[in-house]
Amino acid sequence: MAIRHVCRFNLPINPVFDERLRAEPEIWLEVGDLGGPESALAEMVGRAHVFHVSPARNELPRRWFVTDEFLRDFPNLLVISSNGAGHDTIDAAACTRAGVAVVNQIGANALSVAEMAIGLMLAVARKIALSDRRLRTERGFPREALMGHEVSGSTLGIVGLGQTGRLVARMAQGFGMRVLAVDPFLPQATIAERGAEAVEMATLLAQSDIVSLHCPLDATTRGMFGAEAFAAMKPGALFVTTARGGIHDEAALAGALASGHLGGAGLDVWEPEPPPLDSPLLRMDNVVATFHTAGVSHEARRNVAAWGAEQIIGLLRGETPPRLVNPEVWPEVRRRLLALAEG
Repeated sequence: MAIRHVCRFNLPINPVFDERLRAEPEIWLEVGDLGGPESALAEMVGRAHVFHVSPARNELPRRWFVTDEFLRDFPNLLVISSNGAGHDTIDAAACTRAGVAVVNQIGANALSVAEMAIGLMLAVARKIALSDRRLRTERGFPREALMGHEVSGSTLGIVGLGQTGRLVARMAQGFGMRVLAVDPFLPQATIAERGAEAVEMATLLAQSDIVSLHCPLDATTRGMFGAEAFAAMKPGALFVTTARGGIHDEAALAGALASGHLGGAGLDVWEPEPPPLDSPLLRMDNVVATFHTAGVSHEARRNVAAWGAEQIIGLLRGETPPRLVNPEVWPEVRRRLLALAEG
């Protein structure tokens, strides 16, 4: 049986990925050093049938984003595998045009992201981060200066009720929250099954005490939350996002917070990442800021690596990948993979 080549770069990944692939005698895994010469990396990718790539736009050098040009440079590739739930560094349409399959690890870190979303809601609503900062640096202020609001009994609006959003809805129910949701890809019955009321965006913005984003970044969502959307939110409402930077306009959000229209924000994602130190949002006491760490827990990182390895092993055997982004190319990719395996 012919050897199938898999490659990745030396970016952070749980060791279970390498261990699992190297246990397969028909798979040769190569790890390229991004600090080394580009020519060596190109030779490695040129040998590969599967490229396992970081989805982090600010982590991966642009040269290695999967584009039409990249795919023309490396015609041996049959599968692009994202080391994450998203595939921001992969042009899926370009891969489809080239007859290359794209897979990701959607769902592997959903629990961690959902926990962080709830954590940000609590941190902003109860002024936890502000209390921590002031207690470390000041004295002489009353506890009442740090008085926040309970989230229990409030209304939560979720934009995107997929793998993560549905878990946030479930957790919110534990706080006795009313949950509204907007998701254009789900019927009302499914939204109800996932613990939310299906509403129009205008209703969600007007009625929610907290709005939490869990939708992907694409052409339809980029800039979706700008000045108009923030103005339509309930006065004093909180804005939370663990989705992607670029879905919300940071300048517009800063304006809505500075004016007092919004009560606070919990932000895990930025554009760029990390944000510049002089970002107005980082100077606001009613903003809790984290560094795109919602899905970065020990458990989530292990899940992503383990799921990624198992999916690659399965697809190299001809099994349909469970997290296939462009299924229309799979029959031909599978035929080529099986022909490759037969040598």
